[in-house]
Amino acid sequence: MASLSASNHVARVLSVANHVADVDASSRIANSWRRCLVNHKLDPARQGPPQTFTEAEVRHAAEPMEETIRLAMPELDDLARALRDAGYCVNLADANATMLFSRLPGEADARMFLDWKIYTGSNFAETFEGTNGLGTALAEEKPILVHRDEHFRAQWHMFSCAVAPLFDQAGRLAGAINITSCRADLERTAHQLALAVTMQATRRIEGAIFRAHFRNAWIATVPGDGGSGLIAYDDDRRVVGACRSARAMLGLTDGMIASGIDVSRYVRFDHQAVRGTDELVEQRRADGSPLGQGHVAPPMRAKPLAPRRDAPVDRFDALHRLAGRDPEMVKSVKRLGAVIDRDLPVLLQGETGVGKDVFARAIHAASNRARNNYVALNCAAMPESLIDAELFGYEAGAFTGARRDGSKGLIVQAHGGTLFLDEIGDMPIALQTRLLRVLENREVWPLGALKPVAVDIRLISATHRDLGGMVEEGSFRADLYFRLRGIAVRLPALRERADRDDIIRQIAREEAPGCRLSDEAWSQLAAYPYPGNMRQLRHVLRLAGCTAESGVITDADLDLPPFGGRAAESDLAAAERATIVGALRAHGGRVAEAARALKLSRATLYRKIKQLKIESV
Repeated sequence: MASLSASNHVARVLSVANHVADVDASSRIANSWRRCLVNHKLDPARQGPPQTFTEAEVRHAAEPMEETIRLAMPELDDLARALRDAGYCVNLADANATMLFSRLPGEADARMFLDWKIYTGSNFAETFEGTNGLGTALAEEKPILVHRDEHFRAQWHMFSCAVAPLFDQAGRLAGAINITSCRADLERTAHQLALAVTMQATRRIEGAIFRAHFRNAWIATVPGDGGSGLIAYDDDRRVVGACRSARAMLGLTDGMIASGIDVSRYVRFDHQAVRGTDELVEQRRADGSPLGQGHVAPPMRAKPLAPRRDAPVDRFDALHRLAGRDPEMVKSVKRLGAVIDRDLPVLLQGETGVGKDVFARAIHAASNRARNNYVALNCAAMPESLIDAELFGYEAGAFTGARRDGSKGLIVQAHGGTLFLDEIGDMPIALQTRLLRVLENREVWPLGALKPVAVDIRLISATHRDLGGMVEEGSFRADLYFRLRGIAVRLPALRERADRDDIIRQIAREEAPGCRLSDEAWSQLAAYPYPGNMRQLRHVLRLAGCTAESGVITDADLDLPPFGGRAAESDLAAAERATIVGALRAHGGRVAEAARALKLSRATLYRKIKQLKIESV
């Protein structure tokens, strides 16, 4: 509809109501105009601001929506940043069309919204304001674009509104995401594209709401012709929830869900789904026909289901998860897979905090010794006088203070399983000799024993030291070194890993569930060199999750001390430079895509490129 004067606009609205105007009488805009005239008794010529609530009234209205607002904030902020240059105001409103959260555009555009009272606290219900994006989308429970003169009231003719209704975990109307622009130079097609972006953001918010509500359930993403749907089910495979699209797709009702109907009545998964992998799994309809591929996520706090007896289990799952997408780690896991059940000791090398014990446990779990004991000893944490007794054991009365019935040593306890010796480089020379004898003879002589005890162990050792250098210095036995080094695996430091961003995100989800990282916090986490590696990152994010206000972790919540003394600034700059260069290379030098991957604005990334003197890559 072309821009009209106020009087002509009123005449047009009345013509549509009387089915006189030359427009599609069945269009949503025409139907809304008729509702406003006939049902709501509204006057299209009325002037004046919308109904606006006080701050106290807004707080009261927002109370039931607090969790929804918190979960929606990351998407709303991203949406506001993406649409800011086009002059869009971004709002989240409740089901009554009251704006509870607003992000205004910059400069002159923001002034227009403030002057017309389009901000937090304003109410745009169709019953009061007539046809408008927010009110009409909520009235019809469908996304809509109301462009300029399509508004019922003539005074809103300079605005274009694109709105998507928001539904909760049970498919009930919870509110709407509204974007409004006052830019006269934007055509309808531009606003249609903006509506599509808004609808995608709204679907992601709905997914976040659903997953947060059913965090202790299994959640399957089910593919469909009109998009995917989410189904939540418990350990007994009883459906406990379904989103709006899944209900429509599968014909699920509240009554069916309340009855605890089995999920297999609607969708069946292949064997991988029982483990809740992050990979796509094949899904089928109840009749066995293919449905497509979708994800199955395990409970966020509950223990995963034990594998079904008829389902083959990939024993390398834990190792693959630890390897992530780092090429060096992936290669190491592949090499380990070839010798996992062979009688070959493993030597793990890496800095403190890289997760050597976790990796050793994953090797044990993947081996044919997984049903037997995994026994660990930190050689650096045990007093030298006690390591001998702890490792090899002793007979009753072997020394003053010994237990009355003696003690099995850790090596004997690990019989049939795995013995993990952490910080093996700190083992005294005398004990190195005794350990070498055990590895050669496959038997242990406990202190005070009259005969040896036969043992069958898989030995995994770990150290942050340079054992080769220690051999040259004479502080570590060369023959033991080569006994331990059946297959050597280097675990890279966190700052060296190609998938460091993935690791930070995953650990943030584990240590600070329900929190999101601000851009500044993400920038710091991505650039920091982590001398304490995974252990340090976990502690930092665990603390940040406790101190974050409103579920947002800021740079002030991050306890990241300077690294390397006087060289701290250069270390951080080098790490930050490497991160940015890596992102630029990964995205073919495209700054916009690299900025999105780094969770930075383009302006910030350009500034850092200039500051760090990064040339084209």
